[in-house]
Amino acid sequence: PYFDDAKMGYVQAPQDHRDWRGDRFKEMLNWEYAGFFDIGMCLRNEYDAIIQHGTMTLVRRDRMEEMGGWATWCITEDTELGLRLMEKGYGAMYSRERFGHGLTPDHFAGYKKQRFRWAYGAMQIMKAHAGKMLGNSTQLTFWQKYHFVAGWMPWFADALNLIFTWAGLAWLLAVIVPPLFGIKPVGLPPSEFILPTIGIFVFKLLYSFGLYFDRVRCTFRQSLGASLAGLALTYTVGRAVIYGLATSRLPFMRTPKMDERATLGMALGMARGEAVLAVLLWLGAIVLWLTNGQLDPEARLWSVFMVVQSLPFAAAVYVSMVNALEQMRHARTLFEPAPAPAIAPAAMQPAQ
Repeated sequence: PYFDDAKMGYVQAPQDHRDWRGDRFKEMLNWEYAGFFDIGMCLRNEYDAIIQHGTMTLVRRDRMEEMGGWATWCITEDTELGLRLMEKGYGAMYSRERFGHGLTPDHFAGYKKQRFRWAYGAMQIMKAHAGKMLGNSTQLTFWQKYHFVAGWMPWFADALNLIFTWAGLAWLLAVIVPPLFGIKPVGLPPSEFILPTIGIFVFKLLYSFGLYFDRVRCTFRQSLGASLAGLALTYTVGRAVIYGLATSRLPFMRTPKMDERATLGMALGMARGEAVLAVLLWLGAIVLWLTNGQLDPEARLWSVFMVVQSLPFAAAVYVSMVNALEQMRHARTLFEPAPAPAIAPAAMQPAQ
């Protein structure tokens, strides 16, 4: 009935899943997705600023034809079309009703690939529509502009976190290595350098537990799993934002489904970038504590900070390991011989 209004461009419903029960990894993903659909989208609906995310959407055909169809240059063409419709003054509506249930990614690598595509596509949209978002040449309202920009900010924060991580490791080398060659080392960065990463980490915790408790119908354990799954994507989203700002034409990458092969070796491979960063941060924290930290309280503070900074990368390794262990468990269950049918005692009695 929303389409009775001629100004309604599209109606969007949640992207839900049916294959997560009985699998800890997929359960984590399911509830991580739910935060977006039951929190962010509901808030955006109040300001006619919802994101068209494609799955489970209905678009008014004449409006799509008016817009010239999907934008083939953008790998998140659904969101881009929704934004163009809003720029023309057409509205949108969000329904929390689940009209269909699809599949979650089977692998952590597929989960990462999907989120990379979303973040990279958002950067494509931002660059193409920046002038319209900042100017007054369209019919976008203030709140529509605000919610689109605000939705991208956490992804920019992940990119900054990745940059701070590499910068911190490089600075650590400049502190530790020169004394080995009799050269005066540089000083540690000011403590204010710590605040952005700690702020991002605390914000994610408050967001996950505060809003999930109020808006998402899941248990505390499930909200904790969702928080870990979201935290595990920090590295992936950060890379996608940096790539998206530097390039424009990465191809569309389909999210693989129905592939249930995983080993512990594959798990480490799916999170090797995050594993390397986590180990480097842990080693750096230990070395800094054992050298400069003996006399310098600020060095000890930096050691603790590096451990905190490693948590998103450690979360990625953990989620990937959970994925592999769950798939190995399912494989064992699949190939175990079926138990022999039970025979009723009466059937074992000799015939009279």
